[in-house]
Amino acid sequence: MGGMRIHVGCDHAGFELKNELIRHLVAGGFDAVDHGAAVFDPDDDYPAVCFDVGRSVVEEPGSLGVVIGGSGNGEQIAANKVIGVRAALAWNVETAKLARMHNDANVVAVGARQHTLGEALTIVDAFLAEPFSRDPRHIRRIEELAAFEASQGGPAD
Repeated sequence: MGGMRIHVGCDHAGFELKNELIRHLVAGGFDAVDHGAAVFDPDDDYPAVCFDVGRSVVEEPGSLGVVIGGSGNGEQIAANKVIGVRAALAWNVETAKLARMHNDANVVAVGARQHTLGEALTIVDAFLAEPFSRDPRHIRRIEELAAFEASQGGPAD
């Protein structure tokens, strides 16, 4: 896992967690890329940052992404607008692991206002450490998602 590139982005609600997470990831040997917010602005908007994280993950196979907001809901929705992103909102270790294991999620959304710093870091660590199961039923379902994206004008995997 060390050296894997992790794209990270947030809005104002996730600003403090994003900065702590990037320090945590770098200390763990990851190549963390900060997509912003660059400064705390209580009036900023999350979509552009989440689109940027999503595009970067799709353009760089093998990388993963983390988007952070107050609840993580809007950030997950925004990231999922990028063709090829499978973003999952994780609210505990189990949902983080299942997102990777069953859905091959490539972006995790975390709500900074929903967890302590330690809990949030543990959730992200669980997401990053869990491999995709490669179970045929999960592969089939992911292929169905990619085919639907392609039918909407996006590229198929």
